[in-house]
Amino acid sequence: MAEKEGGIVKKGHEEGLKMATALLEEFKLPLGLLPLEDVVEVGFVRSTGYMWILQKKKVEHNFKMVSKLVSYHTEIHGYVEKNRIKKLKGVKAKELMLWPPVSEIIVDESSTGKIHFKSLAGITKTFPVEAFAAGQ
Repeated sequence: MAEKEGGIVKKGHEEGLKMATALLEEFKLPLGLLPLEDVVEVGFVRSTGYMWILQKKKVEHNFKMVSKLVSYHTEIHGYVEKNRIKKLKGVKAKELMLWPPVSEIIVDESSTGKIHFKSLAGITKTFPVEAFAAGQ
């Protein structure tokens, strides 16, 4: 894929998880935002912000503080920048009986402590950012 050209790639669970965590930290995103399991590969192209994650199986994670079940596909990708992931693919959040895809995640730069999840359907959900801290 052309998007991956010139990317830094880390293979294996430990190295991939370290890289994913370092990217979340660098771009001021909550460290628990991507609860990954059995990571195969994580890649990042600094010039474009394109990031991808491959894992062996789909992961569902319940963020208990906000009672939100989120599904992470085996392939997750998007463009990361400060406080934001856009054009996100591979992440869905359960809403009633539906699983709309999450297309963008934005963390407020101000001290509001809010994180916003946008779907392609135009739905935006806002939560406290601490609900997505590591270990949540």
